[in-house]
Amino acid sequence: MSWTAIITAYVQSGECDIEAIELFCRMISGQIQPNQFSFSSVLKACGNLSDPYIGEQVYGYAVKLGLASVNCVGNSLISMYAKSGRMEDARKAFDILFEKNLVSYNAIVDGLCGNIESAFQVFDQMEDWNVISWTSMITGFAKHGFAARALEMFRKMLETGTKPNEITFVAVLSACSHVGMISEGRKHFNSMYESGLLVEAMEFINSMLFMADTLVWRTLLGACRVHGNTELGKHAAEMILEQEPNDPAAYILLSNLHASAGQWRDVTKIRKSMKERNLIKEAGYS
Repeated sequence: MSWTAIITAYVQSGECDIEAIELFCRMISGQIQPNQFSFSSVLKACGNLSDPYIGEQVYGYAVKLGLASVNCVGNSLISMYAKSGRMEDARKAFDILFEKNLVSYNAIVDGLCGNIESAFQVFDQMEDWNVISWTSMITGFAKHGFAARALEMFRKMLETGTKPNEITFVAVLSACSHVGMISEGRKHFNSMYESGLLVEAMEFINSMLFMADTLVWRTLLGACRVHGNTELGKHAAEMILEQEPNDPAAYILLSNLHASAGQWRDVTKIRKSMKERNLIKEAGYS
């Protein structure tokens, strides 16, 4: 395995940035010439550590070898400065980059979200957008309390056919919760369920400033049945029954969830419990 491959693996692990930089230093001290991917990975490591001082030394060496103008090196430099809070330097690095691509724009937009209007100007100049660039802007607007603009960006994103990820959904839900847009938030919350982002939905429920009602938990329980998540479904059912101990719908949905997973012993226990409580199956649930 090459030096660069190991350095890249260290950085991608998310826990070995210092080791990646140390390995890079050993590499160049052993007279092995790094390539553009070596520089890109090490600059990412410097960004993760918020250490622009080492990053600038690394970049200086890239300049010496004539690799500074390569896209992946320039993009990593932008990201490093942005992660280190040096946005003026990030913007300069972005401006001097000869051939900007989607990664370049995503790096600067994400970094500029502290200055939301500047970020939007850069975003608006882009010729193409992906889920990262859209999500960066939606998150930025949500963080700054511009819920309406965050939701408008989300609608535009969907119109382009870009599929949101879990971070997008959390940003949208955050925007809705900050301004009390309960029905709007619930609509997007349901979209998370449909997309199978159940754990993320659960995390959002736990982060809400108000207690989730039984409708929220029942929706999650129904989604767990569709996606076969028994463990999360059981928790949702328990939360429903904590608020409404005699709700037959929760028992029935949980029973169906266990049945679809072939857990017949659990199905029997639930039905026995329903019988003991004299709960009758409601029409419309199965």
